[in-house]
Amino acid sequence: MPEHIDPDMTAEAIADDIVAAIVSHRLPPGTKLREEALASVYRVSRTKVRAALLMLSKDKVIQIVPDKGAFVAKPSAEEAREVFAVRRILEAALAREFVAKAKPADYKRIDKHLASERKSIEGVDAQTRTRLLGDFHIVLAEVVGNSVLTEMMRELSARSAVITMLYQSRRDAACSSDEHREFIEAARAGDVERAVALMVDHLSHVEAALHFEESPPAARGKDLVAALLA
Repeated sequence: MPEHIDPDMTAEAIADDIVAAIVSHRLPPGTKLREEALASVYRVSRTKVRAALLMLSKDKVIQIVPDKGAFVAKPSAEEAREVFAVRRILEAALAREFVAKAKPADYKRIDKHLASERKSIEGVDAQTRTRLLGDFHIVLAEVVGNSVLTEMMRELSARSAVITMLYQSRRDAACSSDEHREFIEAARAGDVERAVALMVDHLSHVEAALHFEESPPAARGKDLVAALLA
C-alpha cells in the first residue's frame, strides 16, 4: 500500500473530524472542501474522502454542488424557519404518543440521557453537546416505536443540528436541556396537554434563539489544510 495512505483512517473518522472543525468555526459556512486537500490532510485516498463527504451530505452538514464540489452548509433563516415549522407539527403528535406509551424503563433511559446532556453543556465539546440535544428527540421517537416517525426525526434532527451548531450559543443550549427536563417531568406525571405545550414552546424557543446576525462570515479563500490542522 502506498506510504501516504493511512489504512486506519476510516471515512467515518474523517467525517467526524470535519464536523468538529465546522462546529468550532474553523471551517465557516461556504468553505469549499477540496478532495485533494482533504486526502493530503488525512493521508487517505480520494475515494475514502468522497465516502466521507457523501456521509456529511446525507446529514445536511455539507452541500455537494454538481461540477463545483463540496461546501460547508450555509443554512438560511428561511430554511431554519421551515425546519422548525415542520418539527412543531410532527413533535406535538410525538409528545402525545410518548406520554401514552412510555414505560418506567424508558424514563430511566431518558434520565441517563439528560444527565449526559447536562455534562456536555458544562464542558467544551460543542459537537457532543449538539448531538445529545438532537438525540433527545430521536429517543422519544424510538420509545413510541414508529420506525417511519423515527426515520423522519433522524433527518430533521440532522438538519437542525447543522443550524444550531452554527447559530446557537452555549447558554441557549443549556436552556434547551432544561426544557427537555421539564417536558419529561410533565410526561412522567401523565399531563398530556402540558407535555405537548412544552414541546411546541421548546422548539419555538430554539428557533427564536438562533443568532443568524452573529454567524461566522462566509469563507473567502479559507486555507482548508491550515484550518483542519489547527
